[in-house]
Amino acid sequence: MSKNTCCFLGHRNVKDVKKLSSELKAKIIDLIINNNVDTFLFGSKSNFIDLCFEIVSDLRATYPFVKRIYVRAEYPFINEDYKKYLLKKYEYTYFPDDIIKSGKAVYIKRNQEMINKSQYCIFYFDKSYNSFSKKSGTEIALDYAKRKKKNILFISNTSDNEKNGAM
Repeated sequence: MSKNTCCFLGHRNVKDVKKLSSELKAKIIDLIINNNVDTFLFGSKSNFIDLCFEIVSDLRATYPFVKRIYVRAEYPFINEDYKKYLLKKYEYTYFPDDIIKSGKAVYIKRNQEMINKSQYCIFYFDKSYNSFSKKSGTEIALDYAKRKKKNILFISNTSDNEKNGAM
């Protein structure tokens, strides 16, 4: 799945949605037009992911071949009604087999699944976002994507100099 696939990972809350939205839309269009990306993977539990979903969904009017896939971290087995509900928004949904017994790490494992299946990863990452001493889920995912040598694109509310420091 990885040749023409992009996933989105980022902090739960988003600052300055309008600025972020414009930059994000431009990057997604560039991936579609110049890199033949036609599949986008989405997780959950994040305003950033909701924003990404909204933009990709709007772009389907211009690029109807684009697919949206929801990678679930909850509900490994879903009934037909819930599946129909999800398929009103997404073209496909699945629960990765290898995360069933992940416990508290289920979201980390789901994010790793999305990174493994993607050639491109768009991150909304801000070093100052997390006030705790441990790494945020986004930072854990970013470190993993770097180790896997994925093409990482950053979306940020910070200046370009600060963004470059995030890598």
